[in-house]
Amino acid sequence: MNTTTDTVEVPLYRTAHGRTGDKGDRSNISVIAWHAELYPLLVEQLTTERVAAQFHHRAPSQVQRFVLPKLHAMNFVLDAVLDGGVNDALNLDAHGKALSFLLLDMPVRVPRALVPLLAGP
Repeated sequence: MNTTTDTVEVPLYRTAHGRTGDKGDRSNISVIAWHAELYPLLVEQLTTERVAAQFHHRAPSQVQRFVLPKLHAMNFVLDAVLDGGVNDALNLDAHGKALSFLLLDMPVRVPRALVPLLAGP
């Protein structure tokens, strides 16, 4: 497949939505595909390496991925990304709630045949 003509690059939020939680200095980000047909490409492209690179400025000590195929979802656990956690952090988002938006801005490649399934403009 020629990736430049058979696919389009879109932000992840066009293919999925997310939810973020936290515990201490650990952030938990779920990514849920809008459609089951989009899920396999997300599993292929959202690797722990790519997610770690997306959060390089937060310097996670570890990124783990848990695949949940029956839910068409993945859960990423990022350690040491919340500046010590709610009680220790001086940043404006000590809970890390906005981190899902950073992940959802990551570019992904989608086959042109699946473009009608994308959310948004």
